[in-house]
Amino acid sequence: MTPTHFTFSSAFILGLVGLTFHRTHLLSALLCLEGMMLSLFIALSLWALQLDTTVYSASPMLLLAFSACEASAGLALLVATARTHGTDHLQSLNLLQC
Repeated sequence: MTPTHFTFSSAFILGLVGLTFHRTHLLSALLCLEGMMLSLFIALSLWALQLDTTVYSASPMLLLAFSACEASAGLALLVATARTHGTDHLQSLNLLQC
């Protein structure tokens, strides 16, 4: 395993661990998701550069576009949750209530 591969896989794993164990606030969960997407973006960019083909050059930009859409949807949910419930604690959210 190369040091760059180890770095990006450990960054992804740390984001996944943070998402799994530190689920108190919605904002912290969104930040963990963004960290995971950033490590995937950098790893995919380096992989496309390493292959030296133009076929895979659009993949990092597509992932970045999906990441921006995910971030905007997450922030919209954060604002809607803060307005309706008054807090962004994940424990106060009940999916069975409307």
